[in-house]
Amino acid sequence: MLPRILQSWWSPRLVVRGLADMPERVKLVVLMLAMLIFLVAQAPMHARAAELDPSVPFEARMGGSLLAVMFLMPLIAYAIAGVVSLLSRVTPWPLDQGRSRLALFWALLAAAPAVLLAGLVAGLIGQGPALTLTRAFSGIGFLMIWGAGISALARQA
Repeated sequence: MLPRILQSWWSPRLVVRGLADMPERVKLVVLMLAMLIFLVAQAPMHARAAELDPSVPFEARMGGSLLAVMFLMPLIAYAIAGVVSLLSRVTPWPLDQGRSRLALFWALLAAAPAVLLAGLVAGLIGQGPALTLTRAFSGIGFLMIWGAGISALARQA
């Protein structure tokens, strides 16, 4: 799995095309693994914030993140994948919902290492140009991998 994640940063179409036959249960595992990594990535930032403002303890901050990342974000991800599938029907390359979910969920997992880096920067350095740069890098990487995945799967269908 890790080699495919790393390969997604330089040839995402090839990686996503190779994952096209992924069963739904594995897609859910990919999504939840990405969400777990996103949750872990937030821990340094929350530890720093709890140290600077002890009125809200670290455990409370992580509890809120747990609720948001592990319960709400998967629902939002499924909704976004459904909307993308619906919108793709007006293009020459329609994308079914399963392939739309694969493209989004894989992009989230492939961008997870960059999100971990941004989380470390947020916890160790805090606000500033370094954090802005790492967050921009992870966001642009996610969008590039997601777009390449949508393109590869839509043309393959």
